[in-house]
Amino acid sequence: MLLSTQTQRLQSNFGYEQAIKMLAKAGYDAYDMSLFHPLSADDPLYGEDFTGYAKKLRELADAEGIICNQAHAPFPSSTPERDKDGIIFKSIVHSMEIASILGAKCIIVHPKQHLPYRSNEAELKKINMEFYKSLIPYCEQFDINVALENMWQHNPVGKTTIVNSTCARVEEFCDYIDTLNSDRIVACLDIGHVSLCGEDMSVMIRGLGGKRLKALHVHDTDGFRDLHTLPFTSCNDFPLVMKLLKEIGYEGDLTFEADSFFRNFPLSMHQDVANFMQITGRTLIKMFEED
Repeated sequence: MLLSTQTQRLQSNFGYEQAIKMLAKAGYDAYDMSLFHPLSADDPLYGEDFTGYAKKLRELADAEGIICNQAHAPFPSSTPERDKDGIIFKSIVHSMEIASILGAKCIIVHPKQHLPYRSNEAELKKINMEFYKSLIPYCEQFDINVALENMWQHNPVGKTTIVNSTCARVEEFCDYIDTLNSDRIVACLDIGHVSLCGEDMSVMIRGLGGKRLKALHVHDTDGFRDLHTLPFTSCNDFPLVMKLLKEIGYEGDLTFEADSFFRNFPLSMHQDVANFMQITGRTLIKMFEED
């Protein structure tokens, strides 16, 4: 099991190249390239020579002894303003190409969830089946898999609490993967989102099983807010999570999506924070490996 983490906070503060160097220095095996935002002229990965810059980043990572194991496509994947969906789709496909050049084996692509979930489950499934099927040819072209993620929404009443959204329930998550029925479409389980939606971790992980579950977003939450902070700092039971992953024969990597842990530390401490997060990740992997 490789230890990986997203690049978002470090790349925002220090740039892509320095972020990769800092994660390599911290001792990570891999990094999850955060390609969160739609096409941006100011971003070298979306510029005219994006392929050249992506190759440069891969060469840098190789020299630093770290690989890109996965990436995260721009989100949201859709909005209520449907005329923007073409731009969003173009940026998602573009991110798939970037991730492929970097060497990622999968890219997380959020399901579309621009409609209130509870009254539009069937419509959202129809939309998402068409959406993910349309990505499969690009998966083949770029030799990369697309990973669906379990999602949440704000309660339409008051918008202050969190409710279920697409793939939040294990039955629907499995149904999406099985209906798409492609080796190119896999599941990425967001550990924090499971708790936010009040789902049972045992039911979710056992239900997905090792055949569907190929990637992770690992972070902690208090069950009320999408904290995206470091394991052991809030309420999730991570010894149980690791035990369940081992039980189903999980063969993927452990990837943090916990960059909010950096938030209150000064930039001068971010290398130290990355180091500590890496130590925490090794502790989780040790739990996975223990009998």
